[in-house]
Amino acid sequence: MNPISPWVLLARMEVARRETRHHLDLIHRQIAARAERLAVTEKAKARNRTHKRSGSRWTRSDEMLFQDHVDRLSFERRSELEALTRKLERQDRAITTLRQKRGDSAWREAA
Repeated sequence: MNPISPWVLLARMEVARRETRHHLDLIHRQIAARAERLAVTEKAKARNRTHKRSGSRWTRSDEMLFQDHVDRLSFERRSELEALTRKLERQDRAITTLRQKRGDSAWREAA
């Protein structure tokens, strides 16, 4: 079995990091979308039904309601969010360490 090239290893690590970041972002988007649906539903139930066609106005109280839902949903998924955040931090450290060991001067200039 041949040893893996540092370039290949770094590329694989960066792909894995992007996938983890994408998964974390996906969860945040899911939480925000769900919170928005909940806030809009509560707002619609509280409103008088005679204004069906009037334009939607997102008020400060609506934003507070939305943020409350985001906080609650984030709390419910906290273990998943924390695990992905820790994994992302480990991947960042591993990539940085490998780049430093390789002496990647192009990376240092870009950072």
